Amino acid sequence: MGSYYDSLAKPKLSPHCEVLHFDAEITQMLDDKFAMAEKARSLGLSVPKSFKITSSEQVINFDFSGETRKYILKSIPYDSVRRLDLTKLPCATPEETADFVSNLPISPEKPWIMQEFIPGKEFCTHSTVRDGEIKLHCCCESSAFQVNYENVENPQILEWVKHFVKELKLTGQISFDFIQTEDGQVYAIECNPRTHSAITAFYNHPLVAEAYIGSVTETLQPLLTSKPTYWTYHEVWRLTGIRSFTQLKTWVHNIWRGTDAILKLDDPLPFLMVHHWQIPLLLLNNLRQLKGWTRIDFNIGKLVELGGD
Repeated sequence: MGSYYDSLAKPKLSPHCEVLHFDAEITQMLDDKFAMAEKARSLGLSVPKSFKITSSEQVINFDFSGETRKYILKSIPYDSVRRLDLTKLPCATPEETADFVSNLPISPEKPWIMQEFIPGKEFCTHSTVRDGEIKLHCCCESSAFQVNYENVENPQILEWVKHFVKELKLTGQISFDFIQTEDGQVYAIECNPRTHSAITAFYNHPLVAEAYIGSVTETLQPLLTSKPTYWTYHEVWRLTGIRSFTQLKTWVHNIWRGTDAILKLDDPLPFLMVHHWQIPLLLLNNLRQLKGWTRIDFNIGKLVELGGD
């Protein structure tokens, strides 16, 4: 929801400086998984079949018999814990489906989206756009929880994003999650109206600032010389889960060919402050309040708490 509050600040800041962010109404639409899907569909763009769910009975009474694919349920308001639950619906029996859905906090105030599950390869994107034109764009292979980014060329995804931002004449920063099927068809599954961590793929690009404040006329993409980015402390945590020589070999290969996303020898302060000040303070505050947490997101410097953001 941080993007929404940034939108509320935009009218107050605009008299004093340019704000490269969406208006509140646009931000709400983009942040709403169902509303975004409906908007994209109205523009002729491909999205999974989706239904807005405001009560568990809608799912329990849904006729799945004519569907060719399974469905998954996702909370429309951000849910840091349940967003990783990809339980396929319907379950093996109607009773199991009813039991699963009944335990979810679905209500008109907290609606969910029941979305067609499309098998394929996952991608995430970041685009900086101005007046409906993409000034900066990157695309990376993705997964439900992955913080390793390497730019890949994907013309189908780039064209999808170009069409979407052009039709809506958007100005701001926008990120999408996509699924691409074996036949090359791409489907946008959700949108985040903010910067994506994949933007770290531009760590060595000299014209990034120009994309924001200058008169760049082309779409900038990461340099061919850019290395995959990772977060060192996340990789150290991942090392503890390695159980075979093959896994260790893969881990070493990823470290060798990549680079830390924010550590720079000539400017170490961001790395030091995030990992050795901000996160320790969050852990201490969490301990002081005797609250639990499920994981540390090193890439954005926060704790993911049960029932929290």
